[in-house]
Amino acid sequence: MDAAPALATAGVALTGAWMLSVALCGPTSRYARRPRRRQGTLQEDDVTDLTRAERRRPSVFEDGGFETTPRRYAKKKGVTRDASGGTGAAFDGQISAGVNMLSNADSVLSRDGVEGSINAYAELFGGKTGKHSLNGLEGEAGELTSAESVKKRQEGYRTMVNNFYDLVTDFYEYGWCQSFHFAPRYQGETFLESIKRAEYHLCSRLGMKPGVKALDVGCGVGGPMRNMAIFSGATIEGITINEYQVTVGNKYCAQQGLGEISHLTRGDFQNLPGFKNGQLWEGIDYQGQDWTGRFDVAYEIEATCHSPDKTRCYSEVARCLKPGGLFAGYEWVVLPERGYDAKNARHVAIKEGIEIGNGLPTLATPAQVVEALEAAGFEVLEHYDANRNVHAKTEVPWYDTLDGKMTLSGFRMTRLGRSCTHAMVTALETLRIAPKGTTHVSAMLNATAIDLVEGGKEEIFTPSYFFIARKK
Repeated sequence: MDAAPALATAGVALTGAWMLSVALCGPTSRYARRPRRRQGTLQEDDVTDLTRAERRRPSVFEDGGFETTPRRYAKKKGVTRDASGGTGAAFDGQISAGVNMLSNADSVLSRDGVEGSINAYAELFGGKTGKHSLNGLEGEAGELTSAESVKKRQEGYRTMVNNFYDLVTDFYEYGWCQSFHFAPRYQGETFLESIKRAEYHLCSRLGMKPGVKALDVGCGVGGPMRNMAIFSGATIEGITINEYQVTVGNKYCAQQGLGEISHLTRGDFQNLPGFKNGQLWEGIDYQGQDWTGRFDVAYEIEATCHSPDKTRCYSEVARCLKPGGLFAGYEWVVLPERGYDAKNARHVAIKEGIEIGNGLPTLATPAQVVEALEAAGFEVLEHYDANRNVHAKTEVPWYDTLDGKMTLSGFRMTRLGRSCTHAMVTALETLRIAPKGTTHVSAMLNATAIDLVEGGKEEIFTPSYFFIARKK
C-alpha cells in the first residue's frame, strides 16, 4: 500500500498546548523526564501497558539484540510497538510516541539523511510534492503523465519506492495500522474489521491452509502476512525492497511466535530469487536462493502498483509458482469505465496527486492489469472493483477514514486535523526534534490524502481492484 494510511500521519495530539508540551518534554529538552531503567528490566516509565509481572521479565533488548521469546519491540525509551494481531500497532504515549516517531533512532536513514531522501524522491516528480488537485496541480495536469516523466520514475523506481518507505513507514503504522492498505467496508463494521476481512478474503480464494506455501509480493512490515498466517495456518514468505521494513517486520513475526510460518526477505519483486536477465539493486543479496516453482499461491495487496513494468513483475511471480498456482490481489487503478477521462484536467490532476504521494510510476487501468497478467502467463479467472458499491447505503466508503468525521477518533484525519498535525511537525522540525525534511514529507502526505478522497468521491479511482489468476 500502500499508501495513504500515512494520512493519519500522526495521531499525535494536535493542539497548541500539545505542541508546547512536546517542546518542553521532548528528549532534547532539559525538562524531559528521564525514564529509569535497570539492566535487564522494563521500568514503568518505559512501557505503560505491561503488567507488573511482565515488567520483571528480561528486556526485549539484550546487548542490542532481540530475544527469541515474543515480547514488545521498543524503538526508544518511552515508546513501544507491538504486533497487535497485525493491526493497530501501539506506540505508547502520544507525546513521546510522536517525538520518537519523528526522530527515529532505528531508521536506516541518518538524521541528516531525511532531507536528502525526500529531495531525491521529489525530483522524480518534478518537485511537485505537496501539490494536489485543489492547490495548483490541475493547472499543471499532464506533466507527470508525459512519457518522459513516467520513464524517469520507471527507471528510478527502486530509489523512489525505497526512499518513500524509509520516510513514511512509521507514519503509516502509527496513524493507520500494520496493514498498509484500504478495504471495502460495510455499515456496522469497524475499520480494522474491514482490513482483516479483505485479507481473509484472499486466504479463502487462494485456498490457504496449513501446508500451503504462499508468497506475499510487496509485504510492507508484514501486517497482512501475520493476520493471514494466524487465520489460515499457511506458511508465508514476504518480500519488500525496504530494509527497515524487513528488520521491523521480522521482529514482529518473532514477537507473535510466528517466525516458523511468516518471514520477510529484502528483495525486488521485479527480480525475485532465481531471476534471469535482470540486475539486483544495491544492498540486496539473495545468498544463492532460487524461488522458482517454490510456492503454491501468491498474493499482493496494493503493492504492485509500485511496479514500473507489471508484465515483468507478474512474470516473476509466475516463475515462483508451481504449475497451476493461483495469484490474487488488489491493485490501484483509475477507472475509465466509471468515468475517468484522460483528457479531463481535473481527473489527471487527481491521478497525478495520488502518484506523487504514494511513490507510483503511473496508475494503470483494469484493462492494463488484465493484459499484463495474461502476458505473464496467467489465465485471469475473475477481476472486479471490490469498491464497486462504494456509495451504496449498506457500505462505508473506503476513503471515509481519510475524509474524517468530527469525532474524537476521526479528527486527526480531517483536513483540519491534518493541518494541525502539519503545524506540529513544522514546530518539531524548527525545534530540531524532528529531522530536517520531515515537514516536506508531511506536506506530501497531506496533499495526497485530498486526491485520494476526491478520486474516491468521483469514483474514478479505486485502491481495491481485485483479481485472481491461475498460472498456465
